[in-house]
Amino acid sequence: MTVLASLLIKPLNHLVADAPWAGERLRRHAGAHLLIAAGGWRVNLLVGGDGLFHPASAGVADVEIALPDDFLAKMLVDRQSLMASARLSGSAEIAETLAFVFRNLRWDAEGDLARLVGDIPARRLAQAGQALFASGRAAGDHLVGTLGACTSDLSGPLAAAAEIAAFSDQVGALDAQLQRLERRLGRLGS
Repeated sequence: MTVLASLLIKPLNHLVADAPWAGERLRRHAGAHLLIAAGGWRVNLLVGGDGLFHPASAGVADVEIALPDDFLAKMLVDRQSLMASARLSGSAEIAETLAFVFRNLRWDAEGDLARLVGDIPARRLAQAGQALFASGRAAGDHLVGTLGACTSDLSGPLAAAAEIAAFSDQVGALDAQLQRLERRLGRLGS
């Protein structure tokens, strides 16, 4: 088993084990071979009869999931855009099940913390973590907005090539109309 596969399988199986519905859906596809590809990384997994993922040798995959190169950042910050940018190919039935499971798995961080430190400290740590994450996200959004404003102020107005082409076409059409109008006025004056 590759290091990447072992790093992926354990947390993935932890999430599936915490969501019995996910294991039940995956058990229907026991024996399915899954290939996850992101950039130069490739991980081969097998859906086991227990509804969990197991390492698999390279071979013909029933389903291939191609993730964007920035999947790690999207996974941490914006899971919805990660799921939207992932491309699944292969068996439609298995791909649909995997997409549903991956889209709906949620980590119960508070539950995992409660096993280590107890319910009340876990709740307080989870609330503090959520507040920290929210303030970090707000700061990041503010930074992006500020950088965007600075960039547009320093570089002047920006227009896309399509907008410039459309504007040029409109100017050309107006020029043609103006020339026709000038010819008409010339005929009226003679």
